[in-house]
Amino acid sequence: MGNHTQWLTGTAVALLLSGIGANADTIRFWTTEEQPERLARQQQMADEFSDKFGIEVEVIPVTESDLGTRATAAFAAGDLPDVIYHPLSYALPWVEAGILDSDAATEVIEDLDPSTFAAGTLAMAATEDGWASVPSDGWTQMIVYRKDLFDEAGLAAPNTYANVMAAIGELHNPPEMYGFVAATKVDEAFMSQVLEHVFLANGVSPVDKNGFAPLDEKKTIEVLEFYKAVADASPAGELYWKQSRELYFDGKAAMVIWSPFILDELAGLRDDAPPTINDDPTSRELASKTGIVTKLSGPSNPEGAAYSNTNFFGISADADTDAAIEFVKFSMDDGYMETLAIAPEGKFPVRRGTPEEPDKFTKAWSQLDVGVDRKAPLSELYSPEMIDEIVGGLDVAQRWGVKEGQLALASKMVNSEVINRLVRDYIDGQRDAAATVAALNEELAKIQ
Repeated sequence: MGNHTQWLTGTAVALLLSGIGANADTIRFWTTEEQPERLARQQQMADEFSDKFGIEVEVIPVTESDLGTRATAAFAAGDLPDVIYHPLSYALPWVEAGILDSDAATEVIEDLDPSTFAAGTLAMAATEDGWASVPSDGWTQMIVYRKDLFDEAGLAAPNTYANVMAAIGELHNPPEMYGFVAATKVDEAFMSQVLEHVFLANGVSPVDKNGFAPLDEKKTIEVLEFYKAVADASPAGELYWKQSRELYFDGKAAMVIWSPFILDELAGLRDDAPPTINDDPTSRELASKTGIVTKLSGPSNPEGAAYSNTNFFGISADADTDAAIEFVKFSMDDGYMETLAIAPEGKFPVRRGTPEEPDKFTKAWSQLDVGVDRKAPLSELYSPEMIDEIVGGLDVAQRWGVKEGQLALASKMVNSEVINRLVRDYIDGQRDAAATVAALNEELAKIQ
């Protein structure tokens, strides 16, 4: 009996004190953040949670490309982990399949207060009566531009098609300076992401709530003509993220579209991707001359849109629900800086703060160190206005198929590279704009 009593005085008492049943002494957490450094951070957060609640957390790395098959198999075996860190693409499908418990996620969001979350990211996971999963972090694609040159020429920020075109008119002067570096390499996901952003900006989507929706001819022609113009202001060749970063870093591009993972490199914090605008690879000069825009709008959609990539904490149908709810709440509150510190330049706070301190987490996040070979906080590298712009994109963030409940179909359309291929044909003069819209509609209609 001695051992039994000893056990009761330790873990069980802690569990009972925490108000959670004694059956929850360990929960399992699947994460796609599997690099050793990132796992160590998550383990640190799990240990803090264990110390506070007396619940052990087993942190289990899962490769993102295996996540779908692993979850389906675990669900069939009645052996799902308690909490899964997952990308947006699984949120609603997993609720429909019975893998996620949306009531538990909704309880977390309501306890933390929905008004403290970025509206755009919450909308992405909305179900009829709550939310599929709890938004954890995200990033928004950005137009990165030479604010110094824009200011000198009296140009407005490149947040509309028209402003981008005006800037190209003023600044495009190859080979010293290209107005833009567009994505034109058809088999690169980079081109898919850039194009989706540009289509969303003009309010064009290939899906509605019933599935495939023919692209609106007038709006799509506006998208195509704009994209051809930015491609014409780019160097020749098969362009993707690598060239756009190199040309911008070399001071030879006025604008590029990139993910925020460029922010630390731009400031000379990473040796394998140094700015080459001057002779000092650790220089912050280029960062100081750079502005960013997250929301772009086309002529048919003055509201505009941002393109985002968002991650979520899902509570599974097999979870020890109470313990899982506590863990996710902790990860989004007292432990939230550990969640974001895994990679702050690509994990923006989707929860801005608390009801008492509305910008608590945004402020703390801007002070987290970014960088690889050298470290510095974003707040030291960029102005408060720019930090606000970076985080603000999450409020208007969109993706094809999310609000229509057709994310799976839209993802298949993107992955088929049909849009990339036909847009590239149009840029290369193989079809006119109207014929390109017709070809896009014909090809996209075949995708089930």
